[in-house]
Amino acid sequence: MRVVTISAAYGAGGSVVGPAVAERLGVPFVDRAIPEHVAAEIGCSLEAALAHDGRAETGLGRVLQATARMPNITLGGLESYVAPTDLMPEEEFVRRTETYIANVASTTGGVILGRAGAFVLATRPSALHVRLAGPVEARIAQAAKLHGRDLASAKKRMQENDRARAAYVQHFYHADANDPRHYHLVVDSTAIPLDAVTELVANAALAIDAPTAP
Repeated sequence: MRVVTISAAYGAGGSVVGPAVAERLGVPFVDRAIPEHVAAEIGCSLEAALAHDGRAETGLGRVLQATARMPNITLGGLESYVAPTDLMPEEEFVRRTETYIANVASTTGGVILGRAGAFVLATRPSALHVRLAGPVEARIAQAAKLHGRDLASAKKRMQENDRARAAYVQHFYHADANDPRHYHLVVDSTAIPLDAVTELVANAALAIDAPTAP
């Protein structure tokens, strides 16, 4: 069962490389399906699920600070916490995300973008863990081109996304998402064309689970 996890810094082209690798390997591409599945399973809105998602643009970086901004009311001189009606504990979101990722890896296989896949499946044999990165300015330029944004907007999105994704991994896995020791393959996907990166990752995935010659 071929399984590839891709951790991509903003502007590194993960949303391009991920589905292209999945098509090349003939396995599902798993990205937006994760928060959609969790939302349906728990019975909350997709927006609420995305609020906990490390890949969402306003993602977990906001959620981790939520308790400092939650509304409070005073009852009989005592301050009481009032929880939003459509907010799940972030630990529950992460637990169900991990279960979904593990199920994909054990059944259909797939290319999993983000969601700390390299940490969730760290001990799974033959899973290929990939990190796509690149210099800040190069990622800003590539993001602007890929998403049709001006450079200032792309820079702001990059700062928000990088912070949220780093917070997700640090908070739940006590690790640095940029540490190359967590990956088999680290690629500067701003220097190498994305179609070449796709081939590189796909070939590595084919090789990692190939039977060893006697």
